Amino acid sequence: MLLQKEIMRPKRPPPPSNLRSGPQQEHRINRRIRIPRVQLIDHEGNNRGELPTEEALKLAEEAGLDLVEVSPTARPPVCKIMNYGQYKYSLKKRAKGNKAHQAKVKGVRLHPNTAEHDVQVAMKKCTGFLDRGDKVLIQVWFKGREIAHSERGDEILRRFIEALKDISKVESPIRREGKRMHLLLTPLTAEERNARKKQAEREKEKALEQKIQQAKDEAARKAEAEKAQQGSQS
Repeated sequence: MLLQKEIMRPKRPPPPSNLRSGPQQEHRINRRIRIPRVQLIDHEGNNRGELPTEEALKLAEEAGLDLVEVSPTARPPVCKIMNYGQYKYSLKKRAKGNKAHQAKVKGVRLHPNTAEHDVQVAMKKCTGFLDRGDKVLIQVWFKGREIAHSERGDEILRRFIEALKDISKVESPIRREGKRMHLLLTPLTAEERNARKKQAEREKEKALEQKIQQAKDEAARKAEAEKAQQGSQS
């Protein structure tokens, strides 16, 4: 009899697809979320606490976005209001990015008399290399008596340092070896880029404030001079 009960015992249903691991993991969204209450994170990243699912759905609809179950194992599940299409794309992109990029050293070769158009093309190439996470070796080669004007090579390399300072830093400074001068740039990390961007914005604001203050000082000097002139005439 015991054996018969064991045979007739129903099998446990498989876990929901959103709880399965692996790259094909899907999330329950919108009306597929049937649990009565959820922990809600709104589209601005604010924790709205535990809410009825219907209320969370209404907030998502009002924002023109989706209600996505991002943590189904929590009690209650954590849901977030977001654009689900963009979210899936970012997950796919992140999965690709997890494959570590093997940084390579890309080379750009110039001459002291390289035309301005070609210098600009080389800068664009360097920007592309650095954005992909590669280092860039910039070389200026001299022919014959051109080596007597090495300052031209130094000037070109310093232009690259200045033009690419928002996305790179100097790993190996300008050096001269035989008939060439070279410079090695390495890409900035995302944190370093943000820090430099903020620094540039602060410097821009400071320069603007100084310009405004100079204009005020100049106006005050002119007003004082006019006042003094009127006093001398009276």
